[in-house]
Amino acid sequence: MRIRTSFPYETTHDDVRIPLPDGTLLYARVWRPLTSEPVPAILEYLPYRLTDWTAPRDWQRHPWYAGHGYASVRVDVRGHGNSEGAPGDEYSATELADGVEVVNWLAAQPWCDGRVGMFGISWGGFNSLQIAALAPEPLKAVVTVCSTDDRYDNDVHYMGGSVLAVDMHAWAATMLAFVSRPPDPLHVGDAWRDMWLGRLEQVDPFIHTWLDHQTRDAYWRHGSVCEDYGAIDAAVLAVGGWHDPYRDTVLRLVEHLPVERVRGLIGPWSHQYPDRGLPPGPAIGFLQETLRWWDQHLKGVDTGVMREPLLRAYVSDSHPPATVYDTLPGRWVGEPAWPSPNVTTVSYGLQGPAVLVRSPQHTGVDAGRFFPFGNDADLPPDQREEDARSACFEFAVGEETWVLGRPRVRLRVTSEVTRGQVVARLCDVAPDGSSTLVTRGVLNLSARHGRDRAVPWEPGATQEVSFELNGVGHAFPPGHRIRLAVSSAYWPWIWPQPGSQAGFALEPAGSFLELPVRAREASSDIAFEEPEQSEPLGVSHPATFDEPRPERLVVRDVAKGEWRLEVDPRYGGTRVYPDGLEFTEDALETYTIDENDPLSARTRSDWSIRLHRPELGWDATVRTRSEITCDGTDFHTSNEVVCTDGGEVVFHRTWEKRIPRTAG
Repeated sequence: MRIRTSFPYETTHDDVRIPLPDGTLLYARVWRPLTSEPVPAILEYLPYRLTDWTAPRDWQRHPWYAGHGYASVRVDVRGHGNSEGAPGDEYSATELADGVEVVNWLAAQPWCDGRVGMFGISWGGFNSLQIAALAPEPLKAVVTVCSTDDRYDNDVHYMGGSVLAVDMHAWAATMLAFVSRPPDPLHVGDAWRDMWLGRLEQVDPFIHTWLDHQTRDAYWRHGSVCEDYGAIDAAVLAVGGWHDPYRDTVLRLVEHLPVERVRGLIGPWSHQYPDRGLPPGPAIGFLQETLRWWDQHLKGVDTGVMREPLLRAYVSDSHPPATVYDTLPGRWVGEPAWPSPNVTTVSYGLQGPAVLVRSPQHTGVDAGRFFPFGNDADLPPDQREEDARSACFEFAVGEETWVLGRPRVRLRVTSEVTRGQVVARLCDVAPDGSSTLVTRGVLNLSARHGRDRAVPWEPGATQEVSFELNGVGHAFPPGHRIRLAVSSAYWPWIWPQPGSQAGFALEPAGSFLELPVRAREASSDIAFEEPEQSEPLGVSHPATFDEPRPERLVVRDVAKGEWRLEVDPRYGGTRVYPDGLEFTEDALETYTIDENDPLSARTRSDWSIRLHRPELGWDATVRTRSEITCDGTDFHTSNEVVCTDGGEVVFHRTWEKRIPRTAG
């Protein structure tokens, strides 16, 4: 990593309040180059608190853009951080309308030349695309990183029509804690407490809404730009990582957006900006790459970025299983179109007699983290134990085989029950027997005719089901084996269906694995600059005397047949900011299931957040508890928020709700 201290422009930054038509003020920080000429503005717009939570990341890139001649702007969404107003659901119509107003406000400022770009990762990448689909006139370009075009089937809520227990629950719990954090009196003054209490009165756990919509209905179609790619006029640079759950969006965007307005980039990365150097690498000079995009589309400079291949993708070499990799070996390839003329579908027929797939309910404990962030325990360990709980089919690799894109399975299935799910994993098996997870996919059997409906299975019927696995770039070497592992359970990623312990019968005859095989090439001229960033903010992380708990801990009660997975998401821990803010957060997620009972599934998430300014005598805490259990007909959710000011409880509320299992 190169830290840059000298730029073409000297810069300044100011905190401002952006007015909305209803009088609400959004809190913003603007970094600008010191020049008398107006410049384009680029916007990052999200709810994660610019004065604390994302501040270290913001300082890595916003001053860098300003130093290269852009007004770089970070804005907190309504009801979050130091912005006024009440919080809402993610990507609500209000949030997007506010975003359009912010784009127009920026374009009208005397220091802006009227041209605006948007960028962001995850939430900020989502709403960049969604606001681009609303087509405000000044918005000319977008860089969207680790985001989705399909809020139902490629987000944290559902996968293949199945409830994502691991992140449907965890992210709803995280947002309950996040939305309950107070404004900062250093920035809003004495009004902070009234703002906080007013905000808390509007809180409703996201999980209620998300579980109320178990098929792909109008709720999920809102904000899913795949509904109408033609609505996007801005030029889109779509970026993802093979270890991020949103990477398939990049493939869809380069397929469906006009070639003159889109480029795609997929590396080996996790859910992080590609310049940050977090595992797995290699990191790239991502800020320089985005500067080429901004210069091309906001300043009219021919940077050559539109002469790059439509899609640049990393094909990883085979690697032994591990939960973290500093760097994955491999090579970059360029595709002139997507689907690519360099990729051919190769079909592998499954062999052998019919097999009963009846996986124990804890199958999936070695799935790894749904959202890898570059932590030590994020990625899936050796899959041999998971494979032993699945039906496996293997194919010898005679010559090196590159896979690039989304594999697909076509399976002949017989089920004696009306509900269930099929999980398919693709593994790279080395000569020593070790099994590395390459990719996976899921189908809720009730979603086999479409994600917008739930069609029960006719007991005893045999049908062909077909579904895609997540996209991947991977090279299988000669002497290895390609393993397709099929299971009927995948906890805690997938919430188990009532009766799913019965499993299903799989008929290999007429069943296939289809791989997108990419032509091998001797070399590629695709290269990137060394990563660089602006000077860090200077946040310190005080040492604690507590024994750190494991990031991921699996506990088995042999006598009870119970399995418990404990996860510490490790978002940041304790940190002290240069302005004196002490910010402490702690979270623990717990997933429990009986290996023989799908109705025993339960999740729990506990959060604690403290914000402390000793010089102001300010000491606010947020504690939350979120739980989900189920029976055969309903989900049961329980949520609690407790907030204190200086040790005094100022807010305490619990929510208990029963939600019918219509499809999940």
